[in-house]
Amino acid sequence: MSIDIQTAARVAKLARIRVEDEALPALAQEFSNILDFIEQLNEVEVEGVEPMVSVTPMRLKRRADGVTDGNMQEKILANAPDAREGFFAVPKVVE
Repeated sequence: MSIDIQTAARVAKLARIRVEDEALPALAQEFSNILDFIEQLNEVEVEGVEPMVSVTPMRLKRRADGVTDGNMQEKILANAPDAREGFFAVPKVVE
């Protein structure tokens, strides 16, 4: 696939990249090379190939997802400048 200079200039403008006029032909050629490589990748047969995250088969270590209340209310509220009835007290901002 071939990208012309006008298309390269438009892509640069949309990406908010300042490109000098003398650099546009090289940019258009780079875009064309990238699209040619993508077309090559589309020709590869991947039917039946499992997606992979790493070249070594491994699973991430997982911990139990348990919900707790933390049992640290006193410690947390000790840092508050103003705490009342077990909650943070903040000034009223809406009348």
